[in-house]
Amino acid sequence: MAKLKAGFGRYGSFLVLACLLCPLFTSAQDWFRTGTGLGVEKARVAVVDFTPRTTSSQPVARIFTEVLRGDLENSGILDMVSPSFFPTQLASIPGELQAAAWNAAPASAHLVAYGNLTATGNDLTIEAWLSDVRSAAAPPVIGKRYHGEVTEAQVRIFAHQFADEIIMRLSGGLPGIAGTRIAFISSRSGNKELWMMDYDGANQKQVTHARTISLTPRWSPDGSRIAFTCYGQAGGLMSAQICLYSMETSKIVSFMRFHGTNSAPAWSPDGTKLMFSSSMHGDPELFSSDTTGGSLKRITYSAGVDTSPVWNPKTGQQVAFVSDRGGLPAIYLMNADGSNTEKLSLPDMGYSIDPAWSPNGQLLAFSWRRPSGNYDIYVMEVATRQIVELTRDAGRNERPWWAPDGRHLVFESTRTGTRQIWSMLADGSLPRQLTFEGHNESPNWSPK
Repeated sequence: MAKLKAGFGRYGSFLVLACLLCPLFTSAQDWFRTGTGLGVEKARVAVVDFTPRTTSSQPVARIFTEVLRGDLENSGILDMVSPSFFPTQLASIPGELQAAAWNAAPASAHLVAYGNLTATGNDLTIEAWLSDVRSAAAPPVIGKRYHGEVTEAQVRIFAHQFADEIIMRLSGGLPGIAGTRIAFISSRSGNKELWMMDYDGANQKQVTHARTISLTPRWSPDGSRIAFTCYGQAGGLMSAQICLYSMETSKIVSFMRFHGTNSAPAWSPDGTKLMFSSSMHGDPELFSSDTTGGSLKRITYSAGVDTSPVWNPKTGQQVAFVSDRGGLPAIYLMNADGSNTEKLSLPDMGYSIDPAWSPNGQLLAFSWRRPSGNYDIYVMEVATRQIVELTRDAGRNERPWWAPDGRHLVFESTRTGTRQIWSMLADGSLPRQLTFEGHNESPNWSPK
């Protein structure tokens, strides 16, 4: 449940601040949970252990079941039935499903996922169904058959696909995120390099081997490229530059290099432009270019540092960014051409960084350094300026980014002592640690 901002008194006069902030925060929980699709009545779903048809099928059946169950538990839209409540008679095909027993207490399930696996040599076949046990005579809601190789990676892919099919059916057509990936920066190999992992933290692998410093990865809207900050030669000097990595060729793609420090790239929603911070003319300002670095255009003109731009993914006309032009770093909004700049004022002291738009373009997640000195994750509904606090004093929490379903966030946190990548539902519940080795930061969720 999202935590509202009671308890501001430790930062000043409790009574005065409580009166001032009450209109801003008292209704935040309801609008936020509704707006993110959370807090509504959830379907109760049971996932039966998938039945292995051969001895060699047993390990992959266990993997498939565990991954499927984990995906559905992490979806944020379902109430999972504990296996301890399952009836004695399970099912591996529709003819074995006893709907009344599953719908009755203590399981009280609405839907049941079940099936079987056959592994013969290197050939794998999975049959999977989802049935509504409230209507025993109805055919299965979903029936799928998967064929592939007998590998853990392939079994995980099939489980993710079936989970996403279930989630899409039960969420009004919104695709699930089990097949998505997260790009991030890790220093576990000795340098800050670009890494990638599945959305649930599995299959972590190093992508770049530049042996310098990589920062701030950003997926392109079509998922074919990742823009990030790298270090390279420009005018005979080593400096921060913009790099592009192609997912199709597994190679760095050419992008023009500029004098000064160039960092924090952001894609336009149509994938034709990049906006980034550059000190090529002195103070770090925001510039936009095409995807090769050409057609360069200066966007901001202010004293101080302008950085961390993010395009509104729905409108393509609004950009949030960070600037210290007013003293402390704060989040500003502007049109994509630099006009109509506006500071997002927050109700007390401290400074805000790391803006990230939700997929619907209505919510802005960010990290806010409060007077206590801690960084925590917040979400603002931009139209009304209402704010919800998602983390509270559990380490330093920064760099949030939205999943494409708008129901999850990924972020970095030091709550376990070292800097690691975490995910959570967009109301702050179900925090889940994804990385454990080395120092990991700057997560960015793939668009699909």
